[in-house]
Amino acid sequence: EVQLVESGGGTVQAGGSLRLSCTASGFTLDDYAVGWFRHAPGEEREGILCVSSTDSKTYTSQSVKCRFTISSDNAKNTMYLEMNSLKPEDTAVYYCAAATFFRHCDYLGMDFWGRGTLVIVPS
Repeated sequence: EVQLVESGGGTVQAGGSLRLSCTASGFTLDDYAVGWFRHAPGEEREGILCVSSTDSKTYTSQSVKCRFTISSDNAKNTMYLEMNSLKPEDTAVYYCAAATFFRHCDYLGMDFWGRGTLVIVPS
């Protein structure tokens, strides 16, 4: 079964750091365009980081630029979101996603989704 599972969410004080994980099963993550998204209360699901090594395309939202980094461990078929200098406005459910090729770093541009993991940054 094609599946993505996020983990690592929790509550972190402003200015702190957190690493989210996304483990894929049923397909090889490194062969796909991948991305991290978030859904904050009252907002649309936002693409924050997307990358495709095969397509040589990347996207980083201005809201997380210079603070968040995407990485991967191919042996574990897992990708990560390194989150630094967290702000209260980063509070959201974070999702990982994958696509057969890079189209757009948005909801419609992805083919497979995890169910999300909650990150809370208190004010």
